[in-house]
Order: sequence, then C-alpha cells, then structure tokens
Amino acid sequence: MGGSFAAALRRRNLATSITGYDVDPAVGARGVRMGLLDAAAPDCEQAARQADLVVLAAPVGAMPGLLSEIAGALGPTAIATDLGSTKVDVVSAARRALGPAFARFVPAHPIAGGEQPGLERADPNLFEGCTVVIAPTSETRADVAARVEQLWRSCGAHVVRMDADEHDRMLASVSHLPHVLAFALVAHIAGQPDAQRKLALAGPGFRDSTRIAASSPAMWRDIALANRDAIGQELRALIAVLQRVDQALSAGDPRILQELFELASRARRQMDGRGDGA
Repeated sequence: MGGSFAAALRRRNLATSITGYDVDPAVGARGVRMGLLDAAAPDCEQAARQADLVVLAAPVGAMPGLLSEIAGALGPTAIATDLGSTKVDVVSAARRALGPAFARFVPAHPIAGGEQPGLERADPNLFEGCTVVIAPTSETRADVAARVEQLWRSCGAHVVRMDADEHDRMLASVSHLPHVLAFALVAHIAGQPDAQRKLALAGPGFRDSTRIAASSPAMWRDIALANRDAIGQELRALIAVLQRVDQALSAGDPRILQELFELASRARRQMDGRGDGA
C-alpha cells in the first residue's frame, strides 16, 4: 500500500521528493532502485524530519510505536496521516503520542489493495476509483483535512468522511469479517487429514472466496484484535445465520435455504450493478 501511494504521487507529480523507511533496510534500498523513493532513511524519525507530509503505511499494531517515534520529528506545519484498516485505535494512539501536532493528524483508510505485499506489486493506479475514508476528529484542523482529501482526489480516489467508530463498525462487516472467515475456512480444511486431496479439487468458487486468506497473517491478526468488539458482534450475528442454515439442512427445509440464497444473490448482483434480472 505504501509503495503504491508513493508510485501514485510520483506518477502524478504530487511530490518533489519522497523519503521512505522500512524495518528491513533492503526494502528501502530497493524502493530507491525502483524509482519509488528518492532516499531511504535509517529510521522513521529521520524519514519524518523536514517532511511536509508523513504517511504511516504499516500494520495497525505498529502504529503506536511509529507515532511515538515521529512525534519529535514533525515540523511545525507538517501533516501526518495513516493508511490503517482500523481507526479508533489509531486515533487514540495518535492523540496520546502527538500532543499539539494531533490537530495535524488526518486518519485515513484507502479501501484498496490486494493480498500480496511487496514493492514489486506497487501500482500507481491502485487508487483510481477506490474509496478512501477520512475520519477527522473534532480536533483535526479543517484546512489540514481538506489538503489530505485533495491529495487523495488527485490520486483518483473517491473520498468519504465518517467518524472512527462508524468506520470500524462498517468495515467490520465488509472487510474484517470476510478476512476472518477466509482464514478460518482454509485453516479448517488445512487441518484435516485429507486436506491436500480436498485442496487439489478446489475450483474457482473456493479460490475466489478464499483469495484473501493469502494475506499477511500478522497484519490481519493486528486488525482483528484492534477491532475485536465490532468483529465479534458481526461474527456472532453470522453464527446465528449459519445455525439457521444448519437447522434447515437438518430438517430438509428448502424454503429457508431458498429465501436466504435469494437474498444473498440479489444483494450480490446489485453490488455489480446487474440488478435482479441478471
């Protein structure tokens, strides 16, 4: 995600100089060789020093530490933002770490990207047409939030504002829960004695529905824990639906299955703009 953001800024001439930092120095050096970065810093504090904009593109579990490290390096007019998939925890960490500079921190979440990490997959057009949620607080300076929004629009994104609580509740349904389910389904099969035979027979349906299980386990562990209350509520509600399915199967009741499958099929077709008649 960070590499794609750097590539998008570079492609659109939105930055005069880009300095990056990664816990693995080889990644920063590779970013310079690829032309994504002008320089690679030895630590995040050095990367943030003298920057006009500091973008934290890291797992949400790493955000508190990163925010503490950059706090003393932020200039008096520097803006900070993040690309994290949860917002309540990141906002709380930023408020604790940044002090007066918290007014220049803009929580953000681009709803984009794939399951495979790495600079080699950086895509300058990744954010074209995607939704970016901006979650400013009452303390966020209006002009600073507007500048970050405009930057995302310049990268081709559609910007939506919502508060951090609403963001986490919404994303628990349509992002976090699907990842938990994909991991759980593949782990369920992988733990069986005949897992390899079953997986060898997996077709496009299984591959499509579990693609995201190839995502970073550490990153999604942090997301799940950070948003555990909202994900837990969604998971318990889904378990209730699965129990209805189990009861319908046990009773041989086609009516409940038909109603449930029709509701899901109709909603999924409407997502693609195909309507009920597709």
